[in-house]
Amino acid sequence: MADLFLGAAIGPPFQILFDCLVKVPIEKAVMFKGMIIKIKQKVQAMNPLINQIVESNMALDRQKSEMEEFVLKMVKGKELVEKCDKYSNWKYMWKRHGYTTKLQDLDESLDRLLRILPLMIARTTNETHILVKEIHASTVGGTSQGNLRQIEVKGSCNVPEPPDFTVGLSDSLEVLKMKLLRVDDVMTEPILVTAPPGCGKTTLIKKLCNDDQIKVAKNPNLGLIVQELYQHKGYSVSNFKDNKDSELKLEELLREIGKEPVLLVLDDVWSGSESLVEKFVFQIPDYKILVTSRYPFPRFKHQYEMKQLSDEDAKAIFLHYATFEDENAAIPNDLLKKAVDYCKRVPIALKLIGSSLRGQDPRFWHRQLKKWSTDDSSILSSESDLLSCLQTILDVLDEKHAILKECFMDIGLFPELRRIPATALIDIFAELYGVTEDDAITNLYELRDRNLANIVVTRKDADEIDDYYSEHFVTQHGMLRELALHQSKQDPLEKRKRMIVEIAGENLPQWWKKQIDQPFNAHLVAFSTDESFTSNWCDIKVPEAKVLVLNFQTKTHALPEFVKHMSKLKVLIITNYSFLPAQLTNFEILDTLTNLTRIRLERISIPSLKETHIVLKKLQKLSLFMCEIGQAFSCIKISEVFPNLEEINFDYCNDLETLSDGFCDLIKLKKLSITHCHDLSSLPDDMGNLVNLQVLRLRSCIELEKLPDSICTLSKLTFLDISDCISIRNLPENIGQLRGLRNLNMKNCWRLVELPSSVLDFQQLKDVVCDEVLKQVWEFYLPADANIELRLAKDDID
Repeated sequence: MADLFLGAAIGPPFQILFDCLVKVPIEKAVMFKGMIIKIKQKVQAMNPLINQIVESNMALDRQKSEMEEFVLKMVKGKELVEKCDKYSNWKYMWKRHGYTTKLQDLDESLDRLLRILPLMIARTTNETHILVKEIHASTVGGTSQGNLRQIEVKGSCNVPEPPDFTVGLSDSLEVLKMKLLRVDDVMTEPILVTAPPGCGKTTLIKKLCNDDQIKVAKNPNLGLIVQELYQHKGYSVSNFKDNKDSELKLEELLREIGKEPVLLVLDDVWSGSESLVEKFVFQIPDYKILVTSRYPFPRFKHQYEMKQLSDEDAKAIFLHYATFEDENAAIPNDLLKKAVDYCKRVPIALKLIGSSLRGQDPRFWHRQLKKWSTDDSSILSSESDLLSCLQTILDVLDEKHAILKECFMDIGLFPELRRIPATALIDIFAELYGVTEDDAITNLYELRDRNLANIVVTRKDADEIDDYYSEHFVTQHGMLRELALHQSKQDPLEKRKRMIVEIAGENLPQWWKKQIDQPFNAHLVAFSTDESFTSNWCDIKVPEAKVLVLNFQTKTHALPEFVKHMSKLKVLIITNYSFLPAQLTNFEILDTLTNLTRIRLERISIPSLKETHIVLKKLQKLSLFMCEIGQAFSCIKISEVFPNLEEINFDYCNDLETLSDGFCDLIKLKKLSITHCHDLSSLPDDMGNLVNLQVLRLRSCIELEKLPDSICTLSKLTFLDISDCISIRNLPENIGQLRGLRNLNMKNCWRLVELPSSVLDFQQLKDVVCDEVLKQVWEFYLPADANIELRLAKDDID
């Protein structure tokens, strides 16, 4: 029973705060006048509501911990107001910042309580009136089951007013209106507005809704929402038997009030609630549903992803909170830009950081920005409210999703504002967490579905499912990357699982120089350097490292000497972000990495392997993206350098004119992918030696004129992709001997206008992707009962 009336326990502490504010002489509280007035007005508005709760012993339907937090805020609030009264003299100016922040915290707590009280009181009062009506109905016959009867008390379903100051929502508001107007009058699906926490979804909806019939619900419960909608319209309703009964009553209500347009808004709907939202969908004219969520729900057709603020709008929001209304902003542009960049243009961050700097002189700004720019600092370390807002995203990733949480944090290994190749992340996930590559890409899509990352697909036939991900890229909101970095830094430096270091110029971190003999426990290590870095590394000991990511921007780059001590290294990813391929020196150091299983190089000029003398016995996968091949694989026995290689990927390697004969000796090779290598004109005649080859992808090799006849002997080949090979005129005469071939992609092979008769010999071919002309050619050859699906290519460009 003590918990039941915990709401009433707010009364005495609140009365103490109320009395204290009444006694404070506002005209003397010069430094805190604005905040004190706001708090006093809110407390005065709450006073009659609190009294009503106390008088009726009314219970507030909130968690005990939350109500206890409010009680504690009241007690501390009284002490805070008294101190502000005491230190209101200008000689205590140095205390201003600290007390202003605490007053803002109290003000926000009162805001939350002020939102709760009217709804709880209305709900409890309504329950009393409904009970009276039910008793009366049982006495005098009541109403028939098919009719709704109004009562005099209405619940509060009105959306709170938007903030007085909003910037950057005009375009989103117009787009959202267009989406609402564009759909049919009888709406079959909700409209979803999605964005990470703190980006302004609810503010946008408040601006949109105005006075429409709206219900905003957090953690929606079907029965509860339907009850409150009944109360809002003043209709009597008994308890529902089950969810099905709730659905029927909801449709009955909506048809009753459907003479006017109805817009139902469900705000901040969490992942897993899609089926509940769909219970609100009815075939009723002028009835529409708007949903906001931090998660994009793929099964909802109508979606709008909120865009990031522009620089100008971000600056406007920041200045609003960082400066007083009656003063001219004299903040240097460079400081303003740094501050806005630090906030990642996220509205809630701009508000919190701007407020923390309000009234401070530029020297204070300089000190703070310098402090924040240190490599081990984070905006989330200084702003607990922002951290709490974002932390909820990860809180739902319980033990069942532990690997998914790790995958989220691994995205932070790559520089901000860069497209991250999905294949690089797949390599990390596969080696570190023991998942298959299919599961690894699934993890990326699940992160996307939780709004923790974005996936950009640049291939034209984006709908094809063929395990080709070289044209899939991952991007991440800057604030989410901050969250990943913050999570990675919770342990002491020497015990962290991830070591992520960003170096500007020659400014190595101070801890690196001081702890040069200290071994670190990191399993994932990432270094990012800029164009002025000269490869003057200090020594560092990371004996447990399994993944090393090197990101640089210089014309030449030397592999650090400390890499040779990473004896457990499995994955090496080196990315050059400058425009042209860079020379990678000290390449021979790879010979010491005896456990290396995957290498991915991007925009690297590959040195001659004959000169480096490396042998990587455990290497299974080699991926070269936009690299210069040159003579890298000439004059060597490739099978001796990579004796266990199972997969090779050449993507956008423009100087690859022919594949060296030595590749045909890689008898363990299972996948060979050569895509967008526009100068590739021929393949080795001995490709039939690749007896274990299962996948051969020759995508967009526009100069390739033919396939070697020997591939017809590849009995294990199940997938062949020659899409966009516009110079191929003929297929090998005996291609039908590929008895294991199941999938053939030959879209946009414009010069290929006939097929060899052996295509009738395919035994397991099930799927052929082609254009209209080739589809007709296939249909000419195949018997009517052929069990082969001929699909037209989908070159969708969004």
